[in-house]
Amino acid sequence: MHIPDGFVSTPVAAAGCVVAAGCIAYAVKATNKKMGEKQIPLMGVSAAFIFAAQMLNFPIAGGTSGHLIGATLAAILLGPWAGVLIMTCVLGVQCLIFQDGGLFALGANIFNMGIVASFIGYYVYRGGAWLFGGQRRGKLVGGGLAAWFSVVMASVACALELGISGTVPLSIALPAMVGIHALIGIGEGLITAAVLSLVLATRADLLELQKA
Repeated sequence: MHIPDGFVSTPVAAAGCVVAAGCIAYAVKATNKKMGEKQIPLMGVSAAFIFAAQMLNFPIAGGTSGHLIGATLAAILLGPWAGVLIMTCVLGVQCLIFQDGGLFALGANIFNMGIVASFIGYYVYRGGAWLFGGQRRGKLVGGGLAAWFSVVMASVACALELGISGTVPLSIALPAMVGIHALIGIGEGLITAAVLSLVLATRADLLELQKA
């Protein structure tokens, strides 16, 4: 889902940068007001974990592979605005050091995998946890579903950007992106639920719902 340079048009890339920059600026302000001393180190640990986990690919259909995005996990633990900052750090390092995603397209990538994925994941988790009950099962099921939805919706945003840019017709990009990422989302959901299970067993207090 990391968009390389040259795959989105100048207006789309510029719009992505403007929206991402505005959201990042607000995220810094929001997290400064809401984060306590206990949560700041957790942001760093979460970013390091997500960065490392994204290096590990798992096989899916057709000889392709996928990897964890991690935005939903970050948003569940620390809230969606903190999730935006964590994903911005991860995606920035990947772009600048590992050339995973283009510099010109960085704003679009942050929008898709940082902003869309964090907020979709956060609110689906809240709804799922409420629907299935606020106990352990509800949180695990809600977290798994939220992670799946976050991947699918981020892929929809990516397909729209490619379609608007004229890189690939939307009628081709949308079903292709959603189809493959619906499978990747299953892996994302399982990994997210597994991590949440570990957190519930060791630091259940971290899963107190963070306000947006």
